[in-house]
Order: sequence, then structure tokens, then C-alpha cells
Amino acid sequence: MDVYDKLQILAGAAKYDVACTSSGSERGNQPGGIGNAVACGVCHSFAADGRCISLLKVLMTNACIYDCAYCQNRRSNDAPRATFTPRELADLTYHFYRRNYIEGLFLSSGIIKNPDYTVERMIETLRILREEYRFNGYIHAKAIPGADDLLLGRLGQLTDRMSVNIELPSQKSLALLAPDKSKTDILRPMGLITQKINENTTDLVRYNYVPKFAPAGQSTQIIVGATDETDYKILNLSAALYKKYRLKRVFYSAYIPVSDNPLLPAVTTKPPLLREHRLYQADWLLRFYGFSAEELLDEEHQNFNPLIDPKCNWAINHMEQFPVEVNRAPREMLLRVPGIGVKSTDRILTARRYTKLDFAGLKKIGVVLKRAQYFLTCGGKIAEGLRITPDNALQSLISEHCQELLLGTRQEQLSLFDRQITREDVTKCLTGQI
Repeated sequence: MDVYDKLQILAGAAKYDVACTSSGSERGNQPGGIGNAVACGVCHSFAADGRCISLLKVLMTNACIYDCAYCQNRRSNDAPRATFTPRELADLTYHFYRRNYIEGLFLSSGIIKNPDYTVERMIETLRILREEYRFNGYIHAKAIPGADDLLLGRLGQLTDRMSVNIELPSQKSLALLAPDKSKTDILRPMGLITQKINENTTDLVRYNYVPKFAPAGQSTQIIVGATDETDYKILNLSAALYKKYRLKRVFYSAYIPVSDNPLLPAVTTKPPLLREHRLYQADWLLRFYGFSAEELLDEEHQNFNPLIDPKCNWAINHMEQFPVEVNRAPREMLLRVPGIGVKSTDRILTARRYTKLDFAGLKKIGVVLKRAQYFLTCGGKIAEGLRITPDNALQSLISEHCQELLLGTRQEQLSLFDRQITREDVTKCLTGQI
């Protein structure tokens, strides 16, 4: 099997790992080196100057000793297997970067032989890139649960970001669908990474120079819809992870049926993309808007309303706190008004020092009045001609876009690229042709 065939198999197998995040780290190029890392760099998105920035998402191997029912690469799955050598993968990354195909590497792997052996091969790949090729670009690596602490420590010194996938929200689900894994084995490396990052931060203050350890922090991924855990369970788990391990991101991945195992949802079931979307919106509220998980969901309401976003849903259920006067409300309350984001809040606080704001002024600032008008007053007055009740506010907040999602007409994610990398492209990269 040549390198092109391996790339087709292992890049395809990596599509189930979510990595759409900003790099979060800065690394300038050094004399004799190649590339750099910038904090605004993201995977499959757009930078401020309009460029699409992408990562080479690939597995070291799709062979695996584990038999997780939800995983395409499980041991029992009859699928083509491939394994990169460290040199092959380092060469591909280096030459793809030189040809401007990618701006970084996202490296994960199935478990081949044992966790230690797998991490050793990942470390050798990154060592070649960092030390031999002097590659200074962005690298995100998945830590392998069960690997030795010393190996994970070395891996963290070669990467910008590390992640450990929780995958399933509870020990019960792991025992059911991933009997080879345990919650303890997954959380232990997360704790190690947090500890190493904290130690590295302290050492950087004390000494002139120390090697950085995962400067962009760590993240994790939770599969949504493979088991019967509610949004309430998932969101509370995310909040606890942010608090205890100081994660940069929790990614939510809608379950994609990959087998007809009776323990899993039917293969004909569509991925719950709308539910994934609502969890991302709620996650944003936890991280930037001052909400707690207990405010958004509770024992009586354990799943998000699919018709409206979590912030609007909270506001509709707490109409006793509205409307708020935009010229006097504190920052914390403005952030809870639907249609007002973090930037709009900061603009409101700045503008009202010099003038009294009205609805026209709010629109110029960037407030989405279609939503905000039901929860605001300007100078003690509501929007002209508006009648505020929970029912008419709810009807207005239900958008056509949500209806399309519910009807299943927008259940597929879009691809940014139609052109695929060909065998000729790979051959040219390996021979150094640009």
C-alpha cells in the first residue's frame, strides 16, 4: 500500500474527530525553520483577512485493539486498515504545508499494540517535524488514555493543543458501548495535562526559558445521541470539565450511525445536528455570558427546546426579569438579553456614557432588535406598536431556519472544498515539487 492509499483511508477515518477551533497559540518562525502559529488560525473556517485556514486531519493508524460499538475503527469492523510510519506522515505534513495545502496538523490515532506504543509513534512523527524540519506551525494531538505520564509529557512539549476524548457522558454508557475504556482512564490524562500546563505557567514566570507545554490548552469531545443521556446531563458534565480541568473547548459531535449494533440508534436515524447545535449555543453561554448549567436546564426540563436557542428559551421562562432598561442595566443583565452579544454589550456600555440610547441607536450598534425588542425598554418605553407577552415573543423568536432543521431539509453539513487531493499531488509533495 503506497502513501496515497494510506492517506485516503486515514484522512477519511479522522473525519469523526471534531477540531473546528482557533489555534490559541503564537509561535513565530525561527531562522532556518518553516511556518508559524497564530492565535487566530482555525480549522475549516476563515481568518480576519478572508483566508480559509485548514489542518491536515489524519490518524496515525485506523487499526485498533479496542472494540467501541460507536466507532468506525473498532476492532470488529471489517474495514481496510492502514498505518503511517512516522517518517511518512512527517514528510506529508511538511510538503503539504510548503504547497500551501494546510496550515497545521491534527493528529489522532487508533490504539495499535498498546497505548504506549501508539504515543511513541506519534511523538516520533512530531519530533521529526519540530526538530528535523524545524516546523513551527500549529499541531493538535490527541492524547491516548492509558499511556505513560512521561510519554504524554513529551507529547505535550511538541504540540500546541492536546485533547482527550471523553466520547460518552457516563461510566454506564462507556461500559455498554466501550467496555475496554473507563472514565478513570480518560480523566487521568486530562488531570495530568492540566497539571503540566499549570506547572509550565509557573516555570515561565520563574525562569528565562522553559519548553512550552500545550500552550493552547486542552479540549475534549462528547458524542451526542449515541446513548440516552439528556442535554441536562451533558451540559452539567461540560460545566464540571471547564471548572476542574480548565478546558479551552468541549466539542459536541452528533452521533453518525456506523453500524447496526442493537445497542445503538438505528442506522436509518439522521445525525442529531440540531441538538448538537443547541448544545454548542448553551456551551457559549457558559463560557462567555455568565450562565450556569443549572439555569439553562433542570430536573424538570432536561432537554433544550429545539424551536428556539437556549438564551431565548431562558428569557421566555424568566419574563419576570424583563424588560430591562438599556440605559441603566448592568453588564451582567444586558448579556442575558436575547439579541445582545458580548460586543454589543460593550458598545452599549460605552455609548450610554455620552448619550441616551433609543431603539434606532441600538440597531446601529449591532443589537438584533428582532429578538431584543421583547426584553428591552429605552428611556422607559417599549418599541412602538409592540405588545409584549410570552406567547407572541415565542412565536416571533421561532425562525424559519429552525423549522427547516426540524423538517430535516438542512441535516447535512456543507463541504468547503470540492476539489480532492489526488495521487499526483501526494507524489509531488513526497518528491518536494512545489
